[in-house]
Amino acid sequence: MASIKKKIKNRVCVIGLDGVPFGLLEHLARTGVMSALGRIIDSGRLHKMKASLPEISSVSWTNFMTGTNPGTHGIFGFTDFKPRSYELRFPNYNDVKVPPFWDVLAEKGVRSIIINQPSTYPARRLNGAMISGFVALDLGKAVWPPELKGSLEQMGYQIDIDTVKARGNPAFLWQDLIKTFMSRQKAMNIFWEDEWDYFEFVLTGTDRLHHFLWNAGLDPRHPQHQNFLEYYRQIDRLISKIYSAFRKTPADEENIFFLSDHGFTGIIQEVYLNAWLEKEKYLRFNKSQPGGFEDVSARTKAFALDPNRIYIHHVKRFPNGRILAAEAKVLKEEITRRLEKLEFEGKKVVHKVFDTKEIYSGPYAVMGPDLIVVPEPGFDMKGSIKRREIFGRSPGLQGMHTWNDAFFLAKNDFGSDLQISDLAKIISDRF
Repeated sequence: MASIKKKIKNRVCVIGLDGVPFGLLEHLARTGVMSALGRIIDSGRLHKMKASLPEISSVSWTNFMTGTNPGTHGIFGFTDFKPRSYELRFPNYNDVKVPPFWDVLAEKGVRSIIINQPSTYPARRLNGAMISGFVALDLGKAVWPPELKGSLEQMGYQIDIDTVKARGNPAFLWQDLIKTFMSRQKAMNIFWEDEWDYFEFVLTGTDRLHHFLWNAGLDPRHPQHQNFLEYYRQIDRLISKIYSAFRKTPADEENIFFLSDHGFTGIIQEVYLNAWLEKEKYLRFNKSQPGGFEDVSARTKAFALDPNRIYIHHVKRFPNGRILAAEAKVLKEEITRRLEKLEFEGKKVVHKVFDTKEIYSGPYAVMGPDLIVVPEPGFDMKGSIKRREIFGRSPGLQGMHTWNDAFFLAKNDFGSDLQISDLAKIISDRF
C-alpha cells in the first residue's frame, strides 16, 4: 500500500441501502417520501440491477467489492462446508480470495473510508479506515485502524440491531433501528472530515425493516405504515446532506453512486428444499431426527444448504458421497426439471434453477453448490433439515430477498443488464 499520499484526480462517494428494491425506491421517490432522492433520480439514471446468486448479502456485497463471482472470490453463502466434510463453517473477510477494489486502488494512492460494509469482518489493514458491517461480532475486530474502537464506543456506535429482540416486537425494532441509524450518522460526520478519496457508507437497517415489517410499507392501513415512511424520510434527509456536502461542482455528480445488494418482496410461503428433496427420495438420513448434515445417509443423492443451494452428493467431495460425475449431470437435469414444475395452490414456485457451471467462473467454482434455486417472488427458499413439510412460515418474518430487482443510481447510463459485480469497475474507473 502507498505510504505517501498521492494527488488523486477524483473523489468518489458510494451510498449503500441494503435490501432496498428498485420498485420500492422508485415509489418512495415519486410519492415524495424520498424527495431529495427523487431529484437525484430525475437528473440521472436509476438502473434495475441483478444481485448475486444466491441473492444474499454475504455473496452480493463480496461480488460488489471484488467485481467477481463466487467461483473467483470463494464466498458462496453465510455458511459453507469444510473440505471433505459435512461440518459447517462461517466464512469471513479473510476467506475472500481476491482483493477488494479499494485495495487495488490503494496502489494508486487512493485513500478509502468504508463504514458498515457487510462481509468485511474482521476488518484488516487498508489505506484509510474501515468499520465492518454485518456480521461483525466484536467492535474491536471490526475497525481499522484498531485505535478507532475507543472513539466509536464513546459515541455509542452500534453495528447492527438486536434481530432476536426485534422479531415480533415493533416497538423495540423502531427503537433499535433509530439508535443504530443515529450512531451511523455520528460516525459518518466524523470520518467525512477526514482525508479521503473514496468514501462508502452503508445502511443495513433497511434490510432489517423489510424482513420484519415489509407489509407496513405497502399498506396505508397498517399500524406501522407511518413509522415505515418516516424511517425512509430520515434516510432521505441524510442522503440530501451527503449529496450537498459532496457535490461541489457539476462534475461531482458523476462520482456519487447509490446501490442496494438485492431486492425484497413479501413472503407467501417459505419453501424447505431439504423436505422436498427427502420427499422426492433424493435425500435420506440415518436418523429420524437428524442433528446435522453428518447424519446424511450414503444413499443420499442431493441436499440443500441455506438459502437455495443444492449440492450433489459427489463421491470425491463428501465422506459418504457415491455420485460420480456422469450421474451428477443427469441428476442435476432431473432435479431442475422437477423443481421448476413445483406449485403451491396453483402458483408456480420456482422461477429458474441455475446450474452453477453456467453462472460461476474461476478456480473456486468447484467448491460451491451444484444448483441455485431462484424462486418466484413470495416463495422464500430455506435449507433447514428440521422441517418435515415442504411449505410453511416462520413467525415474525414478512419479507424475503429477491434477485433481479436491486438498484443502482448514477448520473450516467450504464446499460440495461447491470449486475452488482459490474460496479467495482465502474467505481474504479473514476480514479
